[in-house]
Amino acid sequence: MRSSPGSSRSCLWLLLGVLLVHTAQAAPSGSPPTSAQPARWTAQWIAAEGHPARAYGVYLFRRTFELASKPRTFRVHVSGDNRYALFVNGVRVVRGPARGDIENWRYETVDLGPQLRPGKNVLAAVVWNYAEHGPFAQISHRTGFVLQGDTEKESTLVDSGPSWKAVRDEGFEVLPMGYARMKTFYVAGPGDRLRAERHPWGWELPGFDDAAWPAVAVVAPAAAKGGSYVTDNEWLLVPRNIPLMEERPERLKAVRRSTGVQVPQGFPAQPAALRIPARTRAELLLDQGHLTTAYLELLVSGGRGARVEVAYAENLWGPDGKQKGHRDEVDGKLFRGNMDELWPDGGARRLFSPLWWRTYRYVQLIIETADEPLTLEDLRGIYTGYPFERRARFDARSAELEKILDVGWRTARLCAHETYMDCPYYEQLQYVGDTRVQALISLYMSGDDRLMRNAIVQFNQSRVSDELTTSRYPVSSRQYIPAFSLLWIGMVHDHWWYRGDAAFAREQLSGVRAVLSYFQRHSRPEGGLTRLPYWGFVDWVEGWPGGVPPGWNVPPFWSKAGETVFPESDPQGSSSVMDLHLLLAYDWAAELERAVGEPARAEQAEKAAAALRATLRRLYWSDARKLFADTAHHKSFSVHANALAVLAEAVTGDEARTLMERALADTTLTRPTIYFRFYVHDALRKVGLGDTYLDQLGPWRRMLALGLTTWAETEDPSRSECHAWGASPNIELYRTVLGIDAAAHGWQRVSLRPALGSLPQASGTIPHPRGELSVAYTVKNGRLEARVQLPAGVEGELHWAGQTRALPPGRSAVSLDSRPQTPR
Repeated sequence: MRSSPGSSRSCLWLLLGVLLVHTAQAAPSGSPPTSAQPARWTAQWIAAEGHPARAYGVYLFRRTFELASKPRTFRVHVSGDNRYALFVNGVRVVRGPARGDIENWRYETVDLGPQLRPGKNVLAAVVWNYAEHGPFAQISHRTGFVLQGDTEKESTLVDSGPSWKAVRDEGFEVLPMGYARMKTFYVAGPGDRLRAERHPWGWELPGFDDAAWPAVAVVAPAAAKGGSYVTDNEWLLVPRNIPLMEERPERLKAVRRSTGVQVPQGFPAQPAALRIPARTRAELLLDQGHLTTAYLELLVSGGRGARVEVAYAENLWGPDGKQKGHRDEVDGKLFRGNMDELWPDGGARRLFSPLWWRTYRYVQLIIETADEPLTLEDLRGIYTGYPFERRARFDARSAELEKILDVGWRTARLCAHETYMDCPYYEQLQYVGDTRVQALISLYMSGDDRLMRNAIVQFNQSRVSDELTTSRYPVSSRQYIPAFSLLWIGMVHDHWWYRGDAAFAREQLSGVRAVLSYFQRHSRPEGGLTRLPYWGFVDWVEGWPGGVPPGWNVPPFWSKAGETVFPESDPQGSSSVMDLHLLLAYDWAAELERAVGEPARAEQAEKAAAALRATLRRLYWSDARKLFADTAHHKSFSVHANALAVLAEAVTGDEARTLMERALADTTLTRPTIYFRFYVHDALRKVGLGDTYLDQLGPWRRMLALGLTTWAETEDPSRSECHAWGASPNIELYRTVLGIDAAAHGWQRVSLRPALGSLPQASGTIPHPRGELSVAYTVKNGRLEARVQLPAGVEGELHWAGQTRALPPGRSAVSLDSRPQTPR
């Protein structure tokens, strides 16, 4: 964290934030990146002289130069390792880089022209390396910074190299986080401690005196991916392919508890000064009112010798430290969360904020003053996230469904930054299983596929000699979940189906083929998978250690008494759930190959799928139960296996519908948690049971009743309060209830199969590649009245009560009666 130089009339620039004085100057928010690449890289990677390459540190870089006149444009390409923020004459213009890996290291292209002026100008950058304390999602080679002008004229003035200066910011110290503090798996990075008296205030401003700063060390030439090989250079630069993150101010809602200080009226919802006397300990519990991801900003004056602890939590805990209860309640509850520390130097109107954004609903401030009082001039957050725009609309005159959509959209947004994330608080990792659901939410709610494309490509890039995708990527610690590699093929298919980009799908086929090749090598001659040497996670089901279904490996961390498999498991491997994931992947791959790949490979995938279907029926079908079992021993049964059997068309037609009815009615079956309900609900839609969907929303209704403002990883007891896989209703209310789905790849045709359940009316709009697609339904006395607006050039069909009506482009009005017709 850092604070600001000077008085209230000075430019008080947050290290990674925006101006906070009398007015706010907006930082870049969602601006599309310029993807142009320099003709050749002439700049050099630089670092602060005399400091270790791979140890924790925060570093400040400067380059001053003269301009005869203000330029109309002045483009540069810029990147850093681990992270950087670039300032021009005291104004932050960009932060990055977008996360990737060493072989695909992103750089940003920005126009500095608006901030430049005649005479002296300064470029200033802060670069930090979390090193051994770094988040799992951060890949790194070594501390470094690179900046290059777009043309030779600009390069001469600003290219990073020996003409730059740099120092280590000695004000920063690391606050390690992890299991010891969080009492659970936590890998989202450390906290920051800033000792303000050691920080060089005003370092980013033109008037700062850097005469004593040493010249930088040149550590490597810059090189683009696909360029000539450069010895000892491991950053292969590629342009940023997603927009800059959105940033906007937001204020906390209320003070819920306070001791040791008189809280002014309106604080913190309105700016108000909070004075903490000398030799005082003050504690405040602040409530945002809902979960958010933001850079918290504190503007303080005085307080030399004080210590300010800022801690962040998704929720409060009961006295036992295990139960959460209603999320709005604070009385008698405990605070536990990650934190930052500020050590003020007594300066006026110092602005503090963390290096990286935090996730919180509740913020706890503990302020301990020494011999000088401290004034908290203001406190607010700067929300940040991927700049998705909510374009979909849904109206069923149901406040409950509106709230479910609102909470789901907040959840999806907080789990989308430079990558999708499983959760923004504990891990911030992009997992395939989570991301497939998140990407479909993005398409249905916003129509923006850029983060989805980025995720698909990154998972493909995660493959190594074993051919599988990693379960999560980018990541500094590799992990493999076989089911997730197969679901990645589903992501490729999803993008092709809903976007129709044949070229993009074709680019991913080498990865699709490699993944299937791995599974084929680990299949038994008679069909079905052998047990693979990786984590067999499918769903966080109680009774499935480590989320692993019967018949598969249970990692030692979750096993008991040294057992690593279920007692009923086949030593050779036998899991219907895993085999059905493979069958789905064969079908997805066959369709992709036939559309954009090689027909011969499509035939191979189809033959493999046919053989596996026969094996599945032979191994897992129980005539006694009329269900698919979890293993060939027929001792355990789950909704999971039977829903996947429907989706993979191991069973079809009336038999599939009956199977789903039986599976949901039989309470002895293992039930899905929030994540896997996405697949169960999709199976209901597939067999024509979509009218039951609204009755399946029990977990979401229970979370609302507990005051959650985002969807949790699982129902209580839950770790994460914000897991975007729980936002699947933001797909299903459109795809199942309104029945809107593609009938051909790229939405070239539209299928409408409304399943309103008990709703008398429902309407909505979703983004379509050619515009918008809108529907409005009313059901009365068994008659459906439908009004449809299809984009230009797009045809479709309306299916209802066993009837089908063709829909032309543009507006249509259709009336269908479900009651039997009396013969004439």
